[in-house]
Amino acid sequence: MKLHFHKVPVPLQDSFSIRHDRAPNFGRPLHYHPELELHFTIKGTGIRLIGDDVSHFKEGEVILLGENLPHAWRGKENGTGDAPEDSWVEAIVIQFSADCLGADFFQLPEAYLLPRIFELAKKGLLFYGELAEQIKALMYRSVKAARFERILILLQILQVISEREEFSTIASAHAFYKPNEHESVRLNNVLVFTLANFKREITLDEVAAVSNLSVTSFCRYFKMITNKTYLDFLTEVRISHTRRMIIEDRYPIAMICYECGFNNVSNFYRHFKRFTGMTPFEYKKRYNKELSA
Repeated sequence: MKLHFHKVPVPLQDSFSIRHDRAPNFGRPLHYHPELELHFTIKGTGIRLIGDDVSHFKEGEVILLGENLPHAWRGKENGTGDAPEDSWVEAIVIQFSADCLGADFFQLPEAYLLPRIFELAKKGLLFYGELAEQIKALMYRSVKAARFERILILLQILQVISEREEFSTIASAHAFYKPNEHESVRLNNVLVFTLANFKREITLDEVAAVSNLSVTSFCRYFKMITNKTYLDFLTEVRISHTRRMIIEDRYPIAMICYECGFNNVSNFYRHFKRFTGMTPFEYKKRYNKELSA
């Protein structure tokens, strides 16, 4: 997975790009571009790479990426367009340059809060709470909006982002993070292997062999690139899948535990509480309560 420069296609009659994507998978390899990107995942789960961060993503995430910040979303591979549409991923993506409305527009006194947001976005911003809900509603509106209305909606989005603090940064490196080609290929191989095999036991010997490193070198490499151990990363992937299956409520929790790669129930409960702060039953109860509210 070599790092690619991506030229964002913007129609000649437009100042920025708004897309509503539905496809078998997100498809694009690790890439970067000078435009900022607002990404709303409507449907799909998997692994996302943003700068030096590797994390699991889920439906409903809203993320702002800054200029030249490398990123990629890797969902469950559904092959080609022959895959059933109910398994496709879906997202709304708005891409805009910092001068899309004029070289000095975002430097106006009235927009004094925006340069700070654009600077923070170089780490990637994950929105949550009421702010995330406001952004989602505006992004839905933007897809069907007429051309001038799109400008107004973009300004509304930037206004709410600049006036609220319901976000967290994603990447730990504030500058342009550019892994070399060998690092990118290794990381891609590890991610593909993990997503394909997380339901069974994975040994460090196996995953180190996938990356063509010794176990010691692999553990050091993975921690340096992702800022977490491989075992913690593997557990995060498994917990994320158990959360989805708990919400779907088609199987008993004990069965979900083994289906997602945990070798015993008590081990599963311990890890689930460590990563979510609650037991599987508490998680299910809270979700049902929010759903009925």
